[in-house]
Amino acid sequence: MTLNPRQRSLLDAVRLKGTISVEELAIQLGVTAQTVRRDVKQMEQARLLARYHGGVGLPSSVKNIDYSQRQVLGSDAKRRIAGAVAAQVPNGCSLLINIGTTTEEVARALACHKGLHVVTNNLNVAAILADNGDCEVIVAGGVVRGRDRGIVGEATIDFIRQFKVDIGIIGISSIDEDGSLRDFDAREVKVAQAIIEQSREVWLVADHDKFGRKALVRMADLTQIDVLFTDAAPTPAFKRVLQQAKVRLVVAA
Repeated sequence: MTLNPRQRSLLDAVRLKGTISVEELAIQLGVTAQTVRRDVKQMEQARLLARYHGGVGLPSSVKNIDYSQRQVLGSDAKRRIAGAVAAQVPNGCSLLINIGTTTEEVARALACHKGLHVVTNNLNVAAILADNGDCEVIVAGGVVRGRDRGIVGEATIDFIRQFKVDIGIIGISSIDEDGSLRDFDAREVKVAQAIIEQSREVWLVADHDKFGRKALVRMADLTQIDVLFTDAAPTPAFKRVLQQAKVRLVVAA
């Protein structure tokens, strides 16, 4: 689902309040309650929102949005982020790239780079970069998840620990208000933690919808990140968290 400006404002309002009534949303957005209900229904189907007794809130922090929906959700923002990342990746460097639809866009943006050495646990990233004749692609072993072609498990972690790369590029499901980075799958989180450990620099790619989103499993802290690439300036509160963690912020034009 691609959100229009009104729906983005609606989602921001829910994130700010936690739970909010349809009537209050209608007043804030300057639209009818019927319009809000229609938007909420569409966004609930995309698992962006959930309807509770007395109002609208965020969905459960236990389960992620389906991969097929994440592929199209915020696709323009992900492409802008990927372009900003590719502009700063030098030719001839080594990379670790993890699971995620944003990291897959980064792989597409690296199509013309030369001399890259890429280690990944994402079969989609491997397939994209395999078309680049100037790029060496190394695929981690482990268990392949059918839903998104991500590779996870202890064998994956052991494989990644053989390498030390220039840049680790990771996606994430949630950046919490306390500066913690969170995701939904504990196995995926463990692999991402190994990527952070084996990278001289860690670059986080996350569209602005990830700020304040709730997810169950803690992966890392912003203090472990060197650069954050996103598509829109975060709120003042999140800017302070980034500054305290000494994270360089890149907002893709």
